[in-house]
Amino acid sequence: MTAAGDLLIRGARLITLARGSVPRRGAAMRDLGVIARGDVLVRDGLIAQVGESLDARAASEIDAADRLLTPGLIDCHTHACWAGDRLDEFEQRLAGADYLSILEAGGGIMSTVRATRAASERELSRLTIDHLDRMLTFGTTTAEVKTGYGLDTETECRMWRAIRAAGAGPGASPMRLLPTFLGAHAIDAGQDDFVERTIRETLPAVAALQPGIACDAYCERSAWSLEQTRRLFEAARALGCPLRVHADQFNSLGATRLAVEMGARSIDHLEAIAAEDVPLVAGSGAAAVLLPISGFCTDGRYAPGRALIDGGAIVALASNYNPGSAPSPSLPFAMAVACRMMKLTPAEALTACTVNAAHVLGLADCAGRLAPGFAADFVLWDERDERALAYEIAGVPPLAVFIAGRPVRGG
Repeated sequence: MTAAGDLLIRGARLITLARGSVPRRGAAMRDLGVIARGDVLVRDGLIAQVGESLDARAASEIDAADRLLTPGLIDCHTHACWAGDRLDEFEQRLAGADYLSILEAGGGIMSTVRATRAASERELSRLTIDHLDRMLTFGTTTAEVKTGYGLDTETECRMWRAIRAAGAGPGASPMRLLPTFLGAHAIDAGQDDFVERTIRETLPAVAALQPGIACDAYCERSAWSLEQTRRLFEAARALGCPLRVHADQFNSLGATRLAVEMGARSIDHLEAIAAEDVPLVAGSGAAAVLLPISGFCTDGRYAPGRALIDGGAIVALASNYNPGSAPSPSLPFAMAVACRMMKLTPAEALTACTVNAAHVLGLADCAGRLAPGFAADFVLWDERDERALAYEIAGVPPLAVFIAGRPVRGG
């Protein structure tokens, strides 16, 4: 029987990612679960059936004409809530200044902190929706969004509320949003006892707004030290917060080993990971979240994606969308760079920003695959070969993006 609002997509090249366990490691990252010509039936916002020549009728049908249908892309590391811009910094870096020297001089992250502190909650929510809208254009249907441009209790809580508002209510983005607390994004030298206040005041305040929120830290020179990061993580773990860490972006300071030791959910960046730490990550339960757009926009260094996958690591891929080191909302662009500079295969790149990214965000049982019972979040591309998504650079947006079975772009 046809239910009002049912949707049937017929005759698509389906990338189901439905086979195998989650998360994917090693060779399993190349198994996309392809159905060369298949159908997807949607009911009540969920995928009801997936298969070849389904004997089904629906209120609405779309003939995909052999075009590519993938799960909605999942961006598991973004800083999409911010105010202001970093155009001056862009020119400084073109003239030879490096990222850390700008941060040490009070620019970089701190310049965005000043602009974000000056913005109202309503303005921050609107700006976040604008940034998410750009991500949606390129096929992202689920995104993690970090705080971290507040660096005080009031603004970090305001950022959290703005992120929540950006995903709910009139005018909100249709995307699924997951906030992360990143109060340890930089060191605010203008605040006395900043580290202590972040650990003892700001973290508990945000965790009270969202119990169990993931806690992240940027462990780097001119940012949080290894010992400061450990203290924050001990406090976060006591509050029941999963741990994530920005580690080894420019310098290997020991945060990767700390993350493995403390059972972190993910270790992000890894451009400067020590060779001896690659097997440690590969043998752990922590996902290596690769951020190739950062290397493209900063110093041309990239995480050893090939070695991590060959070693058996859980590898995810994200945009790191932010106004400074990764001003791009496009996961297909991240895939293109990852294949060229990190030596991922196109299939591995697609797995990394769908099923493995869903695992990082705790959504492995409802997102990232085309399978019955999963959210009907998928993307119809004007392509007939999935390798084209990573092959083309700065290509055209998809034909249509669906969230909960509704077309939110194109269609």
